Amino acid sequence: MLRTARTLLPLALLPLLLTGCGSEKVVAVSREPLAPAPDRARLHARAEALGLAPGLVYVTESPGFALARQSVGVYGDDGFSAAYWSRRSSAQFLLLVDRGAMTAENCPEQPLGQGTGAAVDCARDGDAWYRTSSGQHEYALQRGDHVVRISAAAGAVDRDVLRAAARAAHRPTDAELACLLPPAHHPAPHEGRTPPPRDGSPVDRGDLPPAGDGAPGDEVGASG
Repeated sequence: MLRTARTLLPLALLPLLLTGCGSEKVVAVSREPLAPAPDRARLHARAEALGLAPGLVYVTESPGFALARQSVGVYGDDGFSAAYWSRRSSAQFLLLVDRGAMTAENCPEQPLGQGTGAAVDCARDGDAWYRTSSGQHEYALQRGDHVVRISAAAGAVDRDVLRAAARAAHRPTDAELACLLPPAHHPAPHEGRTPPPRDGSPVDRGDLPPAGDGAPGDEVGASG
């Protein structure tokens, strides 16, 4: 069973958060590396640090739409969510990936997009499901043990665009994954220091002399 989203960025914020991985142009995530990509093990570690299962991370391509990079997040337990936005029309669609299966029996029971609680109608379209509910529509495709879905408001993104984006969804290359994920975290200079004791005892300081009145040592040359 597909699960509901843990956190999804409000779609109204996407125009403010659009990034093109070094470019402001409205394009899909580039397959050309902007710099040498980290090795796949490090990329997977970056995905896992966000709570994502690396095998559930997908990207897609759709003319006129670009990934809103800050929308990338977790869907369900360890699934993937991201939004794509059109600068020209302000239309938006969601890419959602989660573990589970979609069948004729359970398709009407699965949430559509961010979930409206309304009844869902399902129609087979080749190897995909076309689903509609309360002004929303989506394409859903089974990919192994997980389902890839592309959803949008019916009045904003037409069915052909959804179908094409669903067909274009794919596991990212190393370059695409490096562009998609937030940069690896590097500790700030203050991080990693010993935290102050909770019992109120003084903190050891490297600039205090071993004897005397405890004033910091400030001999000439001590600070360079």
